[in-house]
Amino acid sequence: MFLLIYLALGVFAGLTAGVFGIGGGMIIVPGLIYCFALQGVGDTVAVHMAVGTSLATIVMTSISSVRTHHKLGNVDWQTWRFLAPGIALGVMLGVAVASQMSGSWLKLVFAIFAFLIALQMWFGVTAHGGRNLPGKAALSATGSGIGFLSALFGIGGGSLTVPFLSWCNVRMQAAVATSAACGLPIAIVGAISNMVAGYGHPDLPAWTTGYVFWPGFLGIVLLSTPFARIGAKLAQGLSGAKLKRSFAVFQFVVACYLFYGALF
Repeated sequence: MFLLIYLALGVFAGLTAGVFGIGGGMIIVPGLIYCFALQGVGDTVAVHMAVGTSLATIVMTSISSVRTHHKLGNVDWQTWRFLAPGIALGVMLGVAVASQMSGSWLKLVFAIFAFLIALQMWFGVTAHGGRNLPGKAALSATGSGIGFLSALFGIGGGSLTVPFLSWCNVRMQAAVATSAACGLPIAIVGAISNMVAGYGHPDLPAWTTGYVFWPGFLGIVLLSTPFARIGAKLAQGLSGAKLKRSFAVFQFVVACYLFYGALF
């Protein structure tokens, strides 16, 4: 029964990622939190498992995405080379911090982030080019911040990397493609770090390696990638403004659900 729920979550995450152009982690993490609650997984590990499993699924979707963007010649590998080390360090630090947080605090942090995403989508706030890309050290430091926040929220970092690159006058196609490439080290390092951080925790259910829950991973990755392509095609015939506001409402509902779960 629960495998069917994970398959459905993969469909929903893929469609929304394709239609709205935002990483599936914003759907997968709250969806997994809800599924784990239905399964009776304890609050001490449920949110950590949702974040860790989300990052593991992003490994698979990132590989497909990066291959496509690379073939189109849109990935700025030079910029990626300076962002990636900082991202890896930030992700490890983020997982270390998250592993010390209670499930309620982690849920509250994600709720705040979901609320901010809802505001951004509703009001259509975008980053306008204001400067050129900074030097190597500054790029690495920025990567650390992106990696840290991505590890906390279980996302591929697109909602953070794309606005930064766009603000630095990187053309949008290259910003999206380079962000997708940055999502790969975020996901790989994040998944491995969560496996290590949660290894041996007494409250973990069966079929887990640390904070990565393999049935959830399998159900999501089987359908999220093909349905992301379907979602991207569906988006072509829909109003962009209405799509963004619809997703903003959805994220606001998610934020309220998580706020309630964290505080009561």
